[in-house]
Amino acid sequence: MTSIPASLPPAATLCDLACDIAVRAATKAKRMRNEGVEVAANKTTPTDLVTKADRATEAFIRDELDRLRPDDGFFGEESGEKSSSTGLTWVVDPIDGTVNYTYDIPNWGTSIGVVYCEGPADPETWTPYAGAVANPSLHELWRASRGGGAELLRYSMDASSYTFTDRTLLHLTGDRTLSTSLVATGFAYSAEVRLEQAAQVAKLIDKVADIRRLGAASLDLVGVAAGRVHAYYENGLHPWDHVAGALIAREAGAIVMGPVGGRENFTLTFAAHPGLANELRATLAEIGLPL
Repeated sequence: MTSIPASLPPAATLCDLACDIAVRAATKAKRMRNEGVEVAANKTTPTDLVTKADRATEAFIRDELDRLRPDDGFFGEESGEKSSSTGLTWVVDPIDGTVNYTYDIPNWGTSIGVVYCEGPADPETWTPYAGAVANPSLHELWRASRGGGAELLRYSMDASSYTFTDRTLLHLTGDRTLSTSLVATGFAYSAEVRLEQAAQVAKLIDKVADIRRLGAASLDLVGVAAGRVHAYYENGLHPWDHVAGALIAREAGAIVMGPVGGRENFTLTFAAHPGLANELRATLAEIGLPL
């Protein structure tokens, strides 16, 4: 990761912006869900869905950022990339957990992160700077800024605005054992890859308290930050899936990494309570993950 220039806006300021847009975008997506779901396309498989709401929500986020931060870059799941002249790029998943969203399972969210990179935005070299994840079904907003810690905020909604009602600082400490820990994971859209992932889970399940597969990577990562699950791992994630959530987990004190201790990426994203990370990492390596 590169150093952050002093000329950049404070991370907390950009985090405030990410939070505001995330709540408003998630509220828009939820309103569209209440009106009914219209699938716009499939991507990699027939079960890898894109809804009209995915596209509309990302367009809303992109328009807001173009209005408020016109020189920053954009890296979105649905509408591609825009280059940056400031070094800052916004990494956006408008609806993380589209399958849950489609089936009205209330575990999906809007994820907005901002990263700094000296050259073109590159997941292998950029530095996560701030991030927010909103779950409108529970009226929860998760936030973190680089070096500023992580928080969970709860909010209430009226017809046109929201109000924060509760704020909790997230900080993971203490010891944990694998046998009493809840571990979350995810499965790929490809049936062939899912079979491989299921075989790995079968080797893990008798070593942990239980397994959870909740269907939204960003919410799994912030769940680690809050102690709702004690660890999470998955392969096949894109930057928009994990940039905000991984920063929130890291700022809460979780150990976050990718293959062989490097940065999280498509090959592997791993996050764990600091008292559990070494034991789980060794166990996952034994069952075939590149840790």
